[in-house]
Amino acid sequence: MASCGSAPEVATVGKPAPDFTLVDRQGKTWKLSELKGQVVFVNFWATWCGPCREEMPSMQKLYERFPKDTFTMLAILNKDDPALADSFAGKLGLTMPILDDQKNIVGAQYGLTGVPETYIINKKGVVVRKFIGPARWDSSRYIQMLEQFIEQ
Repeated sequence: MASCGSAPEVATVGKPAPDFTLVDRQGKTWKLSELKGQVVFVNFWATWCGPCREEMPSMQKLYERFPKDTFTMLAILNKDDPALADSFAGKLGLTMPILDDQKNIVGAQYGLTGVPETYIINKKGVVVRKFIGPARWDSSRYIQMLEQFIEQ
């Protein structure tokens, strides 16, 4: 017999982003709801994912481009070994926060279908864009989009 209960809320464009708390590889705790007032770039990735590895240098450039008081990037390691992420980040010189979601708790909250997946969350905490698959994040198209959200 089918259940009458509704499915859990997942991240949906136009709706508030599901809140989460994760710890980055330096031990800092990040709580999404505490980042209101900033544009937040949330990217789910894994070291075993070729397209994820390919988009990381462009994510790093984007991370370095915007002031930290208006833009936050969170690279959420999904179902992967944090030690591998540390090694990968070290080789590429990545400085954005890498958060650990080995158990896919936040990935499940977001309705993750695979990696990479990226969510742009506006200053009010609402999901305004969702991207499935890799992107060239430092291209003018994405920079202009983010600038618009930052200026709103």
